[in-house]
Amino acid sequence: MFVAQYYIIAGEASGDLHAAALIKQIRLRDPEAQISGLGGDKMAAEGCTLHRHIRHMAFMGFAAVMKHWRDVKDNFRIAKETLLQDRPDTLILIDYPSFNLRMAAFCRQHLPQTRIYYYIPPKVWAWKRRRIHKIARLCDEVLGIFPFEPSFYAKYGYKCTYVGNPTAEEINGIKAKGERLKVKEEGGEAKTIAILPGSRPSEISHCLPRMIEAARRFTDYSIVVCAAPGIEDSFYQPYMADGESLTHDTYGTLRTAKAAVVNSGTATLETALIGCPQVAVYHLACSRLIGLIRWAQPLLFSIRHFTLVNIIAEREVIKECVANDFTVENVSAELERLLNDPTYTKNMLAEYEHIHSILGVEPAAGKAAAIITSTLTAQPKCKA
Repeated sequence: MFVAQYYIIAGEASGDLHAAALIKQIRLRDPEAQISGLGGDKMAAEGCTLHRHIRHMAFMGFAAVMKHWRDVKDNFRIAKETLLQDRPDTLILIDYPSFNLRMAAFCRQHLPQTRIYYYIPPKVWAWKRRRIHKIARLCDEVLGIFPFEPSFYAKYGYKCTYVGNPTAEEINGIKAKGERLKVKEEGGEAKTIAILPGSRPSEISHCLPRMIEAARRFTDYSIVVCAAPGIEDSFYQPYMADGESLTHDTYGTLRTAKAAVVNSGTATLETALIGCPQVAVYHLACSRLIGLIRWAQPLLFSIRHFTLVNIIAEREVIKECVANDFTVENVSAELERLLNDPTYTKNMLAEYEHIHSILGVEPAAGKAAAIITSTLTAQPKCKA
């Protein structure tokens, strides 16, 4: 009996989460599937044989990569060796573009019969637009998670299939269970400010001090820092004072918080879909220089906004404190509006509902799994 071999590469916590959901759906359709790859605990819990854990992979920025250069080299070596060892029928790439595009090229060269899928492709519509040609050349199918991605790919003559948004799907699941706003309905909003400082040590260390200092100015509110998977609690302690809490229940905290300070990324979209007013922050190296050349943003970036919430809405729904605009004063000024201007937050929540309607209710992992398992034979690449 033919047993299909799947190889999945996810290089950080969010990728591990989405890959685990995909694995569960693949097994529903292909119970005998053999699944291996690079990822985290959630993938392992779904029966994926891990060749490398994301704790050795989640590095962001030039300095972090150079500091962990030995790990980075080992990651490539292990991925190449195990790909040749496992000889998968299907390679599934989850985000993590700098690594995954190199592995796609390696697989295409050495395992030409392996079918390559990019689930949650790089945000080429935001930056590094030239990558779209490499993705199309190397991948058999591109499975996007934003409804505007198919039309963007079509402009270049390529095909991308929108399968739904996994973050929206997860929040829809919470709603379906009747959990959303349950605590608010029973006991009202807590006088809490939630802090979501990111998922990597480098961004947490750069962002958390300013985020938490801004929140401390509102002495009537308690501060709850939301910890990222894979980061030890002890990592956060030097930045926190007595009376400030650390939690691993991010969604529960957001459901009851009055406002949130969120490091830009998928967390801003999660916060919006849960329904918590927020201000977004993002640290960039050489932020002062970047601020001085802000006029050149159209030349450096393909979008006017940095956060997923504003990109999807195509307008400013939440305040973005980016680069040299990321100051304690700016963040605290926005928190003042979120905490004390009901009309402002009401309008923000209405925009959140609009974003939710744009993303729709497609079951992303299930639709992606159906496409991936439907055939294991080579097909034309993703050109339209």
